[in-house]
Amino acid sequence: MTQFITLSNNYAHYHSHVYFDKTTCEQARALRLQIIEQLNLEVGRFHEKQVGPHPSWSFQTKFTQADFAMFIAWIDTHRQNLTVLVHAVTGDDYMDHTEHADWLGEPETLNLAIFCC
Repeated sequence: MTQFITLSNNYAHYHSHVYFDKTTCEQARALRLQIIEQLNLEVGRFHEKQVGPHPSWSFQTKFTQADFAMFIAWIDTHRQNLTVLVHAVTGDDYMDHTEHADWLGEPETLNLAIFCC
């Protein structure tokens, strides 16, 4: 484990995005399956391409304020070396991916231009 997330649990809904690449693809696939089987949270598609603002391959997990503490502790323990973006879902995509976001692991540079204009 590295740093614990500093984002406060102030929002009703959240997403996490686990980032991976060709060399960590199977590790990410196994982590995704663990989330589905153990946590009963909604997990999105397994993207082996860049999607939206995400600079790496990724998959998304949706969770709520009630799940926040449990999920953050669980994903930080199980992610091994994978980077995870965690952000609030407020309806303001730019703010959600900047001011309402934090990282477990090494932060990556998001393509925030997609939220402009």
